[in-house]
Amino acid sequence: MTFNALSTATAGLQVTQAQVGIVSQNIANAGTAGYVKRTLTPVTQSGNAGVATGTVNRVLDAAAQKQLRLETSGAAYTDLVAGITKQIDALYGTPGSEASLDGAVNAFTRSLQTLAANPTAATNRTAVVSDASRLTSRIAGIAQGVQDLRGGLEAQLASDVSAANTLLKEIAALNVKIVGATGSVGSAATGAELLDQRDQRITQLAQYMDVQTNAASDGSVSVLTSSGVTLVDHGSATQLSFDARSQLGPAAIYSTDPAARGVGTVTATTPAGTRIDLIADQAIRSGSIAAGIGLRDDTLAQAQRQLDDLAAGLARALSDRGVAGTAASGAGGSGFDIDLTGLQAGNAVTLGVQTASGPRNVLLVPTTGDAPATIDPALTDDPTALVVTFDISGGPASFAGRIGAALGPGFTVSAVAGGAGAVRILSGGVTLTGASASITVPTSPSDTRSGSLELPLFVDSGFANGVYTGSFEGGSHLTGLAQRLVVNPRISADTSALVTYQDGTPSGDATRPQFLYDALTGAKRTFSAASGIGGVSAPFSASVQSFAQAIIDAQGAAAAQAQQLDEGQQIALSTAQSRFAEQSGVSIDEEMSKLIQLQSAYSANARVLTAAKEMLDTLMRI
Repeated sequence: MTFNALSTATAGLQVTQAQVGIVSQNIANAGTAGYVKRTLTPVTQSGNAGVATGTVNRVLDAAAQKQLRLETSGAAYTDLVAGITKQIDALYGTPGSEASLDGAVNAFTRSLQTLAANPTAATNRTAVVSDASRLTSRIAGIAQGVQDLRGGLEAQLASDVSAANTLLKEIAALNVKIVGATGSVGSAATGAELLDQRDQRITQLAQYMDVQTNAASDGSVSVLTSSGVTLVDHGSATQLSFDARSQLGPAAIYSTDPAARGVGTVTATTPAGTRIDLIADQAIRSGSIAAGIGLRDDTLAQAQRQLDDLAAGLARALSDRGVAGTAASGAGGSGFDIDLTGLQAGNAVTLGVQTASGPRNVLLVPTTGDAPATIDPALTDDPTALVVTFDISGGPASFAGRIGAALGPGFTVSAVAGGAGAVRILSGGVTLTGASASITVPTSPSDTRSGSLELPLFVDSGFANGVYTGSFEGGSHLTGLAQRLVVNPRISADTSALVTYQDGTPSGDATRPQFLYDALTGAKRTFSAASGIGGVSAPFSASVQSFAQAIIDAQGAAAAQAQQLDEGQQIALSTAQSRFAEQSGVSIDEEMSKLIQLQSAYSANARVLTAAKEMLDTLMRI
């Protein structure tokens, strides 16, 4: 009996001592990131009465942990988006200020208005050129800022992918160690520490990309993206890489074709050697990597497109004449007559077509032989249009034949009276609902006094200071125009061209200045759907001045919305962290209460051991 009491008291002391050690460890690691609260589960000894120290357990709430990782990915995503959209908005300046984009646009239009009121003042002409130059510089500065942000994101993506790759290797290595940790209390405690380390690495990985885990019976876990791409399987990790580009320009975009891709992509190489383009597969949907990809390839690319469209609008509003077709009919069906005299490469002709599935535009894009055979509709005003090219190198007399050949069967195209390039386009099948074109009038930067009011005030410095027509010769001239648009040097050298549109124009004639002012502030132009202004499914119609204001409004609204989303996501993350800490974190008050209880139990077992010892001493003395 005495020996049983002695054995029980000794076992109790050992268990209590082990439990005190666990509680002390919990208290010591209360502020340690990734530490999960431990408990010790005693087990009953077989044979003699008593208990064994048992096993060390982690108090882990798997559901709370899963939610924490989900919110961690979301918070990293919204934080980066909010930060970048705020920087984009800042590029445009404080609305209404002289240094802002709208301030530069308004200053330019005011100078034109002032010139129209007093065309004879040389200072007014100089002010127009000066304000026009300041406007192009402002647009170019913002556009360069956009590309700088893209370059910064490219570098950050490289850093994030590298960090994620390191974490994957560490998780795989910890899997191997955890599978090997078995047996005694000491190894069980070590196993708990390894589990903590692995969980912490996975949560850190969630900052970069959305992940989920599957536990295996041997204690290892598989790590996958939410789209199902395996990143870690037992002791093997997928290798992530990012082929960053040192500099990004407006034409540097993502493409699934490696030869056409101008930016880096995230590649996953499995242990078996299979290579997966994670951007092409849309495998990463949250975290800072997903945010960086979306910002670089979508948000900032759209900001560049808005500025390119604004630059194109400035140039063509002052140099183009709008042409609308008139209804016509004949043996080939019904359609329109349209005068395309003066049509230049890039001056698209828009045909409205009513099909069985609904209305659609056909864009007839004139070329001189150096444009791509196939033009991406996304590079035009209407991404849903059917783009058809036709060669105008044969001159106006060839327009009808070339357009007819491009449109193919079902259309009848013929030359008509009215102009050197007037054509009649008829269809006996589909219904034509409209025909229009924007034709660039100046044929060169020096074409300023031909009698027309249109003026090549702005030119494209990237193409020998040529008149911008929307051409695709040698590639899209629209892409990057925001950085290349400058004031025509010939007009800077001779500001009288702002007033004199033909020989003999009276010095006080305000016709051209008023035309230029109205073209920017009153006349509506079509801006591309790709700019995202007014939606991404249809072109946007507004004056150039209104379009500039719409860009500023859109960027401000996007920044405010991103900030609101981030604030909400940060609250969700904080809530998830609190829930996880409540379930799996260390509460000092709770652990101190346990420690007091364990001290009492230790004292009780010690008294039993002392009593048993005294009984043995008494028996030995008998």
